[in-house]
Amino acid sequence: MLLLDRLVAAPLALQPSRWQVFAVSVFLVSVPVFFQAPLVRVAPAVSLLATLGWLGFSLWLWARTRFQVWGDLLFGFTLSWWAGSLYWGWLRTDPMLHLPVEAIPVPIALAALAFGYFRVGSLFFLGSFLGTCITDFYCMAVGLMPWWERMMVAEDSGVDLVRVLPAALAQMHTPLGAVTAAGTCLVLMAITTWATRSRELHWWAFGGAVFSTLLVDGLFWASVNLFLLGS
Repeated sequence: MLLLDRLVAAPLALQPSRWQVFAVSVFLVSVPVFFQAPLVRVAPAVSLLATLGWLGFSLWLWARTRFQVWGDLLFGFTLSWWAGSLYWGWLRTDPMLHLPVEAIPVPIALAALAFGYFRVGSLFFLGSFLGTCITDFYCMAVGLMPWWERMMVAEDSGVDLVRVLPAALAQMHTPLGAVTAAGTCLVLMAITTWATRSRELHWWAFGGAVFSTLLVDGLFWASVNLFLLGS
């Protein structure tokens, strides 16, 4: 009986903790974007082809019991990388195409959930996509969409962003912008709290992806302000 108990408990011992899954989910949304952002500008095709590498690596990990959860999570990251490469590589000057392009992998994630595969990765991707939706709705509510287009066009044409960014920041610093930002933060925190009440790893991946939206948006806001201060 003791041997049988050990054999049953062994796979459980290989499972990462909920906080580990949460932390890695935050990392996968927050950190790789700083590598992908410059890559899609100089070599969008390379970024897109890298999707195959991420997919292969995720499946390799998933096929091994010891790393199955991480392979599962990396599968969801692969979906995000794929959609991000498509939009930021070729379509970034049209903000209205952002959500439709980012939504391309949604059917894959939903199908995987329906068949019981890649739950951690699928919910990670859906959490990341939900955070993207909330951020875009904030941009629409505050009136940042026209400035988004101008910033992307200016960057591609070599125009100094100092000419564009102050007006965009002014939109964010209005009372409407401040109230909308506060409301957005509360919504993201509420979703994160709800998701992390579960004991299931896939919901912690979802919560980590949603929470990371706060970090990415906060880092963007801080970097823009520092850029203007140094100009």
